[in-house]
Formats: sequence, structure tokens, C-alpha cells
Amino acid sequence: MKIAAYEVRRDEQKDFAFIAEKLGVELTETEDNLTLENIDTVNGAEGVTTLGRTRFDRALLTAVRERGVKYISTRTIGADHIDLTAAKELGLKVCNSNYAPNGVADYTVMLILLSLRKYKPALWRAQVNDYSLAGLQGRELRNLTVGILGTGKIGAAVIKNLSGFGCRILASDIRENPSLKGLCTYVDNETLYKECDILSLHMPLLENTRHFVNAETIARMKDGVIILNNGRGPLIVEEDLAQALADGKVFAAGLDVVSVEPIRGDNPLLKAPRCLITPHISWAAKEARTRLMHIAEDNLRAFVEGSPINVVSKKAGRARVAPVESDM
Repeated sequence: MKIAAYEVRRDEQKDFAFIAEKLGVELTETEDNLTLENIDTVNGAEGVTTLGRTRFDRALLTAVRERGVKYISTRTIGADHIDLTAAKELGLKVCNSNYAPNGVADYTVMLILLSLRKYKPALWRAQVNDYSLAGLQGRELRNLTVGILGTGKIGAAVIKNLSGFGCRILASDIRENPSLKGLCTYVDNETLYKECDILSLHMPLLENTRHFVNAETIARMKDGVIILNNGRGPLIVEEDLAQALADGKVFAAGLDVVSVEPIRGDNPLLKAPRCLITPHISWAAKEARTRLMHIAEDNLRAFVEGSPINVVSKKAGRARVAPVESDM
């Protein structure tokens, strides 16, 4: 059996070589995305594994299916880069990965603290030995109200981390997470907007969450709010957030994701004041990477055995992921 691996990072190469030998499969690998231009590189492969840069629209899915591919494994949790409706119609099985939420949750708290203490301009001054204090006065987290939008694994882990800081925590989701009883108060979104000094996004990217943060919702938020996004870039209308930062409506933003990655030079957030952007690394703790490669091995083994696991399906207009072992 042949497996074609795309977007292979250097730190994955040894793992893939080990997996291929262990499973007794032929594995081709490249750092490139899979596109219609290089589609013939999948010839002879029954399974394909990628990261999140390859955009599996209907045309690309049709092309891989015509070349004999039966399975697609994304080495990510999210599958919004794959047209799941088209995949189902074409008979393609799509599998995802998972890892413990702790790394992203820790990173979220770090971004909150860095935003509160104006880390970005402070770092610039330190580079030129400027120890002046003007404009660098921050705030203490214990005196603030933090709102968590989405209380799945990662949002819940963020709340548990924040519970030690003494801050007030509000949360919003379509259903309450019973593990958070006593740690936060569930309210509606309007209450979050009115009362929260900090808002952190941890919801999936769906049709009803795309562009969730926009000029209209920002206008309803508390003046001087801090906005964090460690979820998906398109949750935010970037032009609107950049304008709100420039106007002072938003005190600061901490973003590990943007709408197009790597970030483009014309992204307005690059020039926005008090905007801290990192290159989609909140997940990249050593433990999470190890977990992802173990899941990748499990998915490939299941491909070989003809019984795929961690299958993602589309139902009722939203992505639904088959249950996997909890990391919490």
C-alpha cells in the first residue's frame, strides 16, 4: 500500500520513516501542499496525509478520488480546510488528529498576560536599552473579568488555568460543561460583551461563527477590551479589529492564528498598534507533537487495515468528530 504525505515538516521526517517501515507501506513525502498542479504525485496512493495548508475543495477531492485515493488524514484537530460534504459524496474517508488541550490553554494565558503588560512595545524598548516607563503601565489580571467563548476541551482548560489568578470568569457555549461547575458563570454573549475586560475565542470555525468578531460585535464590547484568538483565523474580521485597535476601542489583541497563513504582508493587523501575533505555535508543545505523530501512525495503520478511525463527518451543517480518547 502506498501513502502520500504532504506538508511534511523536518521534525516529522524521522517519524514518518519509522512509521513506514513499521507498517510495511510505501510512503512518499514532500514539504509541498497538495494542489491540482502537483496532483499526479498522488498516483498509486490509497491514502493521503496533510496538515492544514492544503485546501481540499470539491475539485481537489474529485481529482484525488479519480487517482485512487480512498482515505485522507489531516494531522490537525480542525477539518475546516476540507469540504466534508464533497468528501462524503465522493466516498472519501476523512480522519483527524487530536492532542491534549494544555499547551494551547497555557499559551492563551501567556498571551493574556503579555497583552495586559504591553509586552510588545516593552520588548522593543529593551532591545535599545530604553528603560522608560511611559506608556507601559499595565493591569493586574486578578481585578478583571475574563470571558471564554467556547468551553470544549481547550476553553475548559483555559478556565481551569485562570481559576488560580483570582479573576472573575464568564463563559458562553451552546451547552454548559459540567466539569466547570464552580469555576465560571455561563451567560449570554451580550453579557460577555458588556462585562468582560478580556475575551478569548475557543469555538470551532462554522458558518455561524465565521467573522464572529466584527465591527458590530466589537461596538457592543466593553471599551478597552482585550481580544485573544487561539482558535481559527476567520473567526475575526481582521480589518475591523485593526480599526478598533487604532481607535482605542480594543486595548490589545493576542493572536496565534490569522485568516491566511503564513500571514500576508497586506494584513492590516501587522501595522495595528498593541497587536501581538505569533505564527500558529500555541499547539506546538513537545507533548502535543508526540501525540499528533502517534495519532498519525494510528490513522495510517487503520488505513492499511481498511478500517479508518478518528473519522470526521458532516451532519446538520457542522463538522462532527468521532469520539476519541480524552486527554483531560
